[in-house]
Amino acid sequence: MKNKEILLVPGPTPVADEIYEALAMETRGHTDPRFVAIYKRAIENTKKLFNTDGEVFIIAGSGTLAMEMAIVNTVAEGEKLLVISHGYFGDRFIPLGEAFGIEVDVLQAEWGRRADIAAVKEKLATGGYKAVTVTHADTSTGVAADLEALIPLIKEAGALAIVDGVVATAALQEDMGKAYGGNEKYKIDIVLTGSQKAIGVPPGLAIIAFSQQALAAREALGKVRAYYADIKNWRPIMENPASYFATPPVNLIYAYDKALEMVLAEGMERREQRHLSYGRSVRAALRTYGMMPLADETVAAPTLSCILYPEGIDDAKFRGSLAARGIIVAGSLAHLAGKAFRIGHMGNTKEEQLAEAIMIIGEALQEQGVNADIQEAVKVFNETLKESKAAL
Repeated sequence: MKNKEILLVPGPTPVADEIYEALAMETRGHTDPRFVAIYKRAIENTKKLFNTDGEVFIIAGSGTLAMEMAIVNTVAEGEKLLVISHGYFGDRFIPLGEAFGIEVDVLQAEWGRRADIAAVKEKLATGGYKAVTVTHADTSTGVAADLEALIPLIKEAGALAIVDGVVATAALQEDMGKAYGGNEKYKIDIVLTGSQKAIGVPPGLAIIAFSQQALAAREALGKVRAYYADIKNWRPIMENPASYFATPPVNLIYAYDKALEMVLAEGMERREQRHLSYGRSVRAALRTYGMMPLADETVAAPTLSCILYPEGIDDAKFRGSLAARGIIVAGSLAHLAGKAFRIGHMGNTKEEQLAEAIMIIGEALQEQGVNADIQEAVKVFNETLKESKAAL
């Protein structure tokens, strides 16, 4: 299926032909042995992706459902949850926890910056947190969290480490077998994500991985305030997909299985390097237009960028001009609405698509009176991409 537009929002992302072909396969019954075999393979490959000896859950839903599953299956009513937020989607854990009667504390970083490590350490020292959430990359700000610094602090405090990987999974490594800080006890407990970002599948799947410690936390809770989101109802299906709890999205599982095959074939180290190169190159090119990233390069996510407009740019007119030329980007959220736009550069997005976007962004700026040197911007994009690949 030929894509008619270049979809550069921070998700959904461009879908590769191979994934579209898998999505279009004949729909079979969810207990058909041929589908069951594909579901089993997708489950096993998800475990490989996260390098976990725990359990993974792949069900119909979105990243928000996966966020809910992470919280409701580990933190009981009245227990304490610490939210480390780098933007709008980190903040979403606040009302989510409160909906289940959880006591929520939050450390909110200034938009465009990371949470202060000293402040995190001080907060954790007050004690009593059952779990801590960290958004690996926030879709609103384009800031990536420093897991190397945060995971040891969280685990040292005796809390479960919950990583929101919605706009990071399959672009940044989320290795649940990794011993952070060299301590075998300092590992990620939960990673949650959705299908439509760097994985490159259409929206519709909630994906979440639980470590053995996180699974034990669920067992210790007994009953939870959930039914569809209760992993105890889903665990028998993940162990034997021929079993039934709720009908899985058959064709999306086909597509996800193919996407995982592509991710694992590329390899996470190479894949992370590719995304880092894309992010640096896009931001470098846009700076030549006077468009500054919200996040400094030292904290910027490799999967998307939030880009501040030069003074006088009309947001709606700018994005409308891009859309008319087949380039789709996203507006910004909260207090940045109208002041910035967000561009995705992840998943199955290709270099030539990003180069084309740089050119068309220059044309849209010229329409609004900006002296945009398109030739220079494309040159910077290509040179930075080459340099980034060599450096990585």
